[in-house]
Amino acid sequence: MRPAAVGFQCPDDVRLGQVRQRTAVGATLRENSVIVTSGLILANMVAYLASMQGAPGGLTNPTGSKFFRAWQEFPPAIALNDEYYRLMTSAFLHVSLLHITLNMVALWFVGPPLERLLGPARFSALYLLGALGGSGAEYVFGDALQSTVGASGAIFGLFAAILLFARELRVDLRQITVTVVLNFILTFTIPGISVLGHVGGFVVGGAAALAIGGLPRNRVRLSATRQWGGLVLLLSVLVVTDLIRTAAFPSFG
Repeated sequence: MRPAAVGFQCPDDVRLGQVRQRTAVGATLRENSVIVTSGLILANMVAYLASMQGAPGGLTNPTGSKFFRAWQEFPPAIALNDEYYRLMTSAFLHVSLLHITLNMVALWFVGPPLERLLGPARFSALYLLGALGGSGAEYVFGDALQSTVGASGAIFGLFAAILLFARELRVDLRQITVTVVLNFILTFTIPGISVLGHVGGFVVGGAAALAIGGLPRNRVRLSATRQWGGLVLLLSVLVVTDLIRTAAFPSFG
């Protein structure tokens, strides 16, 4: 790869007269690309509006609706009824206006720079794996009867990626570190917050970022095959871990 004014140029593209600037991880450079971030925010908002329909608490507390109960992460429903979709759908539910507002504001701040660096496909994979990491941690290690919702696992996955790609994003590593540390302090001190969800999302998001970019020090661009192979391997580990938890799930009969 050849360095360009912004990003990099592929020699093959240069020879063909079709110069495409690329980011440090090989994604086509799109300066104003926020389509996935915007889509995720919209999806969360639509899910929130759908969940409030028929809920006694209405707009401020949608937890009592049929939609909410069908999408939330509830371990017995996953283990006994094979409703594994809840591990993902629960990441698009929120228990209050404050809950969704805080998560979506965080997503709007950290999503765009990562999306521009990673490209839509890699960024989507990072976000969804972080979501599965958070919900999976709750399913595997959490209370067998505790329901969980929220996009926080995915958001913490993005936090981990921001730390690992700080140099490429040209952000102040100390400032980002302080932000992440403060969020973890709140995670462990405020009652009702999913500690496992946040930690699981952070760990899996960090692993996904490493699969895409490798180690931060002396970083060399990995091939697309290696990147996606690493992400598929990570997904496979999550799936196997969830299946092992299902096999060992307690019987309440």
